[in-house]
Amino acid sequence: MEKINFKGRVAIVTGAGQGIRRMYALELGRRGAKVVVNDLGVSLAGSGSDDSAADKVVEEIITAGGQAIANHDSVDTMKGGHHIVQTALDTYGKVDILINNAGIVRDKSFMKMTEEDWDMVMNVHLKGGFCVTQPAVKAMKDNGYGRIVFTASTSGLYGNFGQTNYGAAKMGLVGIMNTLTLEVSKYDIKIDTIAPMALYLCSQENTATGQIYAMGTGWYGRNAIVSGDGVCLGNAKRPISVEEIRDNFEKISDLENTREHESALGMFEYMGPLLYL
Repeated sequence: MEKINFKGRVAIVTGAGQGIRRMYALELGRRGAKVVVNDLGVSLAGSGSDDSAADKVVEEIITAGGQAIANHDSVDTMKGGHHIVQTALDTYGKVDILINNAGIVRDKSFMKMTEEDWDMVMNVHLKGGFCVTQPAVKAMKDNGYGRIVFTASTSGLYGNFGQTNYGAAKMGLVGIMNTLTLEVSKYDIKIDTIAPMALYLCSQENTATGQIYAMGTGWYGRNAIVSGDGVCLGNAKRPISVEEIRDNFEKISDLENTREHESALGMFEYMGPLLYL
């Protein structure tokens, strides 16, 4: 079986100083990629900083015969995002792969969550996804190639107690993916979301884009947003009463026959012929 390799590719992995993102960086380096290891070195809750987290991963990659450079910028500002991408451009001349994986957690029940808990998680996960991805996409567009992976979570897909901030931020990344996929597909930039494994999706062999993949304890599968057959009420001109919704609610809620839509446009194209029945 031919092995996937990233020889000649330049990859950025955010938050790569520890955990699963560290493994991404090490594996990309082992498979031939030149890796920008970004990590601010904060705690899981987002406090403090320690440059050695990224530096140690770089040392591991280089010791194993690979190429890597550390970056210690925060992902949650445009200045930081530009510096992260510029590190790749200045050192290796391009950006081929971006794995958005920087993250913190501030878990509390919804009633006890503070504004700071909400803002910090949103800034790192959701805003960070924007701040790093925008300059990376610009560089990828110039090269006519790119692979981007956003890191979502089953906490967003299915919910998890005490993680309203985290789950909301993670589903926000799915929203970025859905729209960005439409905007950049013509440049051979593929964008997918994982919860939370990434390596195949950032390979040249991968042609999937705009998809969500989840895994856990050895299980891997694709997630999708689907709709049922529903029911058409009226002719799209007259008002629909609350009573009509009530009387047809069982049909509206029925998911026996589901249809997956690649975009909101696709959903409305599917519904269009029904609007005048």
